[in-house]
Amino acid sequence: MFQKFAAALLLSTSMAHAAEIETFAGPVSTPDNPSTIAVLDIAAVDTLTALGVSIEGVPANVYVDYLKEPTKDAAPIGSLFEPDFEAIHALQPDLVIVGGRSSRQRAAVSELAPTIDMTIWEDTVGQGLDRLKAYGDLFGKEEQAAQLRTDFEAKLAETKAALDGQGKALIVLTNGPKVSAYGSEGRFGWLHSALDLPEAVQQVEKATHGEAVSFEFIRDANPDILIVLDRLAAIGQPGESAATTLDNPLVAETNAWKNGKVIYLNSGDIYIAGGGIQSMTRSLDLILEAMNQG
Repeated sequence: MFQKFAAALLLSTSMAHAAEIETFAGPVSTPDNPSTIAVLDIAAVDTLTALGVSIEGVPANVYVDYLKEPTKDAAPIGSLFEPDFEAIHALQPDLVIVGGRSSRQRAAVSELAPTIDMTIWEDTVGQGLDRLKAYGDLFGKEEQAAQLRTDFEAKLAETKAALDGQGKALIVLTNGPKVSAYGSEGRFGWLHSALDLPEAVQQVEKATHGEAVSFEFIRDANPDILIVLDRLAAIGQPGESAATTLDNPLVAETNAWKNGKVIYLNSGDIYIAGGGIQSMTRSLDLILEAMNQG
């Protein structure tokens, strides 16, 4: 009861000077330019650090290497799925940001501090850029946000040009020896839609964990470009690597394999921090590098 009263008092006080920003749930009033921030979403950590916003609380494991240095002094506040409520309460944040894997905890966390859900889901690029603008508005970083968007859109156009006329692509994710395929409607579909990249297989099953496929499926799809993600590498677990899994005679029959167009993306970037402005840019860099090597 005391925590609920304290949170309500904090919320009413902070809203005296509030900003309205777009969130996953629509427009929400938040504390204006909050100074103590706790974040339970890696895509949000990605974009906020790109803007130079200081974050005081993050998940104990941020997974992606490029975010470890800018968050090294932040307090651990749980995992992506399970917040450490005592650690969040001790931090006394002005604002908590949840999203994606932590979005279900919004109501519980909001009893401790003002909390917003900044999930990036089906429209990775569109929502990712929306979040970039919202954070820029919230933290007085409008110019930096606008420049990051301009740079990203230029990189996106450059990558589209490099892929133009290069054929059809298939996106697969390995999980040890298991392989799943993702289409334009899946969680990595922005690699098709935002890049105007044709699909090697139409109507891949739309599922959070993709459509389980065989090596025969990949051979029959015969993609000109094979985009690969490694789930075990993304979450830091041991096991058979994507390169080992796909080193298979059937996969070797594809145009992508024969022509050296198998692109291994940094799996943590896209699987864990998907929609973050740095994550998206880094993924485009890897695609550009692979295409320019051909």
